[in-house]
Amino acid sequence: MKRMLFIVNPRSGREQVRTRLLEILDLFSGAGYQIQVHITQAPKDATNVVKQYGKDKDLVVCSGGDGTLNEVISGLMELGTEAADGMEPGKCWESLPLLGYIPAGSTNDYASSLQIPKPMMAAAENVLSGEPYPIDIGHFCQDRYFIYIAAFGAFTEVSYLTPQDKKNLLGHQAYMLEGVKSLAALKTYRLKVEWDDQVLEEDFVFGMVTNTISVGGFKGLVTQSVALNDGEFEVLLIRRPRTPKDLSNIISYMFLREEPNDYVFKFKAKELKITSETPVDWVLDGEYGGSRTEVIIENRREQLRILRTAPEHA
Repeated sequence: MKRMLFIVNPRSGREQVRTRLLEILDLFSGAGYQIQVHITQAPKDATNVVKQYGKDKDLVVCSGGDGTLNEVISGLMELGTEAADGMEPGKCWESLPLLGYIPAGSTNDYASSLQIPKPMMAAAENVLSGEPYPIDIGHFCQDRYFIYIAAFGAFTEVSYLTPQDKKNLLGHQAYMLEGVKSLAALKTYRLKVEWDDQVLEEDFVFGMVTNTISVGGFKGLVTQSVALNDGEFEVLLIRRPRTPKDLSNIISYMFLREEPNDYVFKFKAKELKITSETPVDWVLDGEYGGSRTEVIIENRREQLRILRTAPEHA
């Protein structure tokens, strides 16, 4: 019998999984899986459970938001690190269980990038019928992982400070409503950004390193030539605006897809080093990632396999 670890965050999104859980379990059981279910109890709980029970499973499935998915992936990556000794680089994922995802959060950016269905039962069926797809994972400062975004500056506090009940009610609009409140007090960071053979030193108000098609439900924030397993991140950095008009132009560019301007930098990178004079707060997949004066971000290419709808059936 095939073995599954099913991790559920019942508080994500509009708490839909509470009403569909038995139906989902019946679907998985009928497909021949022996299921171990864990209901998350606290932050980082999902990571610890994957590390403890995931190694002998054929499939690890999580239902929750992007933060829950991050925790599960972090646990799998730590299992992969343990398995990597003596193994060909980039092949440790072959010893890890497949990953299934039933999105239940407020934005579910990464699920959208993978074309995983939004209805919960359709997503559960996708776990059973989907094709394994190798994905890149971000390694952050040697001790953290992220799957689709590492960011700092304007708007980023919104993702982890917005109350869950407001996210449940408004979805990704809550992020914008909270973000608008902080535009009058943009904080500036003096940063040195290094990648490949290039160096950029500026005063920035926002930055993000991504591996996704949409951020916060908006698809215009990243280029449309995104591949989730090409070994590269898409990087966006915004310089400090000098006038209210500059700020307006930046917002128009970010959310209305207008023409680029001199305050926005976009490029691709496999690895970055970002240093600052003062500590900078970072957000990883919508959750607080710590305050740092030096950050090294690496792309770990094709480290895990996630089940997604085959392109011809999407």
